[in-house]
Amino acid sequence: MPITSKHILISRQDNIGDVILTLPMAARLKQLNPGVRITMLCRAYAAEVVRYCTDIDNVVEIERIENDLTGYLKRSDIDTVILAQPDRALAIAAFRAGIRHRIGNARQKVYQLIYCNRRVRFSKGLSENHEAQINFEFLRPYGENHIPDRTEIPSFYHFSIPADAASTEHLKPYAFNLVLHTKSNGHGREWPIESYLELAQLLASRPEVHVWLTGSKGEGEWLNENASDLVRLPNVTNISGTQTLAQLTSFINQADGLIASGTGPLHLSAAIGQRTLGLFPPTRPMHPGRWAAIGRRASNLCLAESGCDGCSRRDKMTCDCMRLITPAAVLEVVESWIADKSPTVAQ
Repeated sequence: MPITSKHILISRQDNIGDVILTLPMAARLKQLNPGVRITMLCRAYAAEVVRYCTDIDNVVEIERIENDLTGYLKRSDIDTVILAQPDRALAIAAFRAGIRHRIGNARQKVYQLIYCNRRVRFSKGLSENHEAQINFEFLRPYGENHIPDRTEIPSFYHFSIPADAASTEHLKPYAFNLVLHTKSNGHGREWPIESYLELAQLLASRPEVHVWLTGSKGEGEWLNENASDLVRLPNVTNISGTQTLAQLTSFINQADGLIASGTGPLHLSAAIGQRTLGLFPPTRPMHPGRWAAIGRRASNLCLAESGCDGCSRRDKMTCDCMRLITPAAVLEVVESWIADKSPTVAQ
């Protein structure tokens, strides 16, 4: 029999992109269980952006409760826990707390077979679906067997993002503000920094276009030390490490477009409806089939086939597959964005 829930805890404690790609599942849960409350359990650094999602009623940071998971669950009125990623401690705590519905993927970890009573079974590695689609597998205990098409996923994203005064001041002098998130914190195969440099140089003849470099503090320092030619261009400003995640979210939302490889801000930008371009290699598991930017104004560039040896090595920060995505091809997308925003500016 399909289950119903009144208060669901969704646990996703890894990276920002993974958390973002879990949110469409939450929106569908609201449709399946009218009036349901949804709490997201995530890491503190991702909590700021999750709070902007209107399908999430409450956000709990794992750092605040990890020493008393069972007690937290017992004190709550949560009746369903969805382990959207394996978590032994939470699975055991939900069992001990007597949570009525404990949903987990029994193919991932043996303990989920033991402690979860509403088991789903699927393999991410064998799936042809995108990560956002795969997450819908957790809804099978609700009688939901439909996996949305990729074109349906954007309709499941609902955000309310306030304007940030500092971002407004940064952006208002320019007719078109382009965000380049050049690094991936090791989570994606990166487009070479030389290609970002060439793109910024190609845009230098457009005084109405300004380029903003975003990233962590460490990534900003890396850019200053290793990409000085890019950072010093008059049409480029490096603001890496100067914003909280909440401020970065507002900045991206108020800008006019973002380009990045497979990293959290790419998925964030696509999800909130910003013009977004993802740059990917064609090699599993990093390929766009699994990790493409999905949003109502998102697109992706990728070679049809691998163009280099050793492309499957996960420790490579970039490769020939990424180098063969030309700045000219990326510029063509940016030009279409400029025309989309203001045909008069594009001329």
